[in-house]
Amino acid sequence: MKKTIKILLADDHTIVRQGLGRLLEEQADLKIVGEATNGNIAVEQALNLRPDIVIMDIAMPRMNGIEAAKRIRKQLPETKILILSMYAHEHYIHELLETGVSGYLLKDASGRDIISAIHAAMKDETFLSPSISKKLVDTYLSPSKGSSRAQRYKRLSNREREVFQLIAEGHTTRQISDMLFVSISTVKSHRANIMEKLNIASPVKLVHFAIQLGLVDPDL
Repeated sequence: MKKTIKILLADDHTIVRQGLGRLLEEQADLKIVGEATNGNIAVEQALNLRPDIVIMDIAMPRMNGIEAAKRIRKQLPETKILILSMYAHEHYIHELLETGVSGYLLKDASGRDIISAIHAAMKDETFLSPSISKKLVDTYLSPSKGSSRAQRYKRLSNREREVFQLIAEGHTTRQISDMLFVSISTVKSHRANIMEKLNIASPVKLVHFAIQLGLVDPDL
């Protein structure tokens, strides 16, 4: 008898979670044990439920999928993470593979591919959408320094990335202070550091920067 594979779905779009959940639960050996609508909840649910697999989007509110993946990998190294995203940015692919995710698929992937990725992850194999594999090969054959935008983002500390996303989502300094349990002056200090490291002069440009990186959904 096959072992049941426990799966946590993390995506802020209800229709994506519902559709993916129905698809996966048609498989006798797959079971959805939890859902998350943002990165913070995904980390909490992963720690509580200890799933075998987390299927996660990148552009989620409060905490994006990249930061959530890092935290889950650090605290639950046995849990496999599959990224299911609309975005195929090279800097995401490299950073997430360095983090140790087991797969990166685009949302136009077939159901068969997603199921194959789950089973590959359980065998400690990595599964990539064909277009993702092509990007990696192209990068290898024609290495570049990467976009200046991505390089600037890499300068931010984990906490600065967290504050950056919350600012980009439109939260006030006081709201961010309450969310992260830090003082208002600490948030202001982080904001100043972020704008300096990213070479951004205004909060409006900061939001545009986050959208261009794919960290914030422009429809939110």
